[in-house]
Amino acid sequence: MTANIKKVREKSLSNPSDPTVYDTLQKIITAEAKEGDRTATQGLLWLKRGLELTAMALKRSLENQKETLSESFTEAYNKTLKQYHGFIVKKMFGVAMLACPDRETFYKKIGGDNEGAHEQLLAWVNALQGLLNELNIFYASGAFDKGL
Repeated sequence: MTANIKKVREKSLSNPSDPTVYDTLQKIITAEAKEGDRTATQGLLWLKRGLELTAMALKRSLENQKETLSESFTEAYNKTLKQYHGFIVKKMFGVAMLACPDRETFYKKIGGDNEGAHEQLLAWVNALQGLLNELNIFYASGAFDKGL
């Protein structure tokens, strides 16, 4: 995710003489579609996909408290990123899930495994999903994800 953030950030700062040229994600994507170099557009697309995985997994975890984090993230992966990955990356994801912390440890680190912390996390996930929905609509409106 960090590399994709860097691509978008570099593009947003690439015109210091007029910082408003790339001051929104939509402006960056629209400009890159005209320029032909879609580095930031591709970076944002993969960042968006990764955040969709995160939002879906966390929401699933909050709604299915008997489910392990590994199960929540695996199900979210199956619905978001899996379709874009080849055989090796799919297997690597499965291996990575072996290192996934247990629910108690994870929730303790982010504020506790209690209703108040869950409500705050759900509010954050819902806000993130709203932003992702806006990006999805924008990408679809111009077919900006085609060929990436």
